[in-house]
Amino acid sequence: MTLRLYKKEKLCSLTAIDSLFIPSAHGKNGNNSVMAYPWRAVWRKRDENDRRPSCTQFLISVPKRRLRHAVDRVRMRRVMREAYRLNRHLLPENAAIDIAFVYVASDLTDFRTAERSIAKIFARITETLAR
Repeated sequence: MTLRLYKKEKLCSLTAIDSLFIPSAHGKNGNNSVMAYPWRAVWRKRDENDRRPSCTQFLISVPKRRLRHAVDRVRMRRVMREAYRLNRHLLPENAAIDIAFVYVASDLTDFRTAERSIAKIFARITETLAR
């Protein structure tokens, strides 16, 4: 098992990001939201006819309104990427999911908190997909 983060796992497509945050972008309303403080995850299962890679793709957003200093925003993005990298095995294999992680706390949090948060998020996503 490789723990490397690949480029194909990063959500870069503007249309995919729009379809995550704007439900009417493609006329579908299949977006789900999961809250596990200090992160909120917005996710959706991709269509079968989507030509993007079949792996889970994600993006991380740390708003300037929450953390004013750029070094703090960069630190929280790094912490979240590491937590995602170490815990992505909790998601179903080849699930074809788009996930956006949005930071909602107003101060810095440590790695342990981020890791617990992402484990809760992944457990809820897996539970929803199993239904």
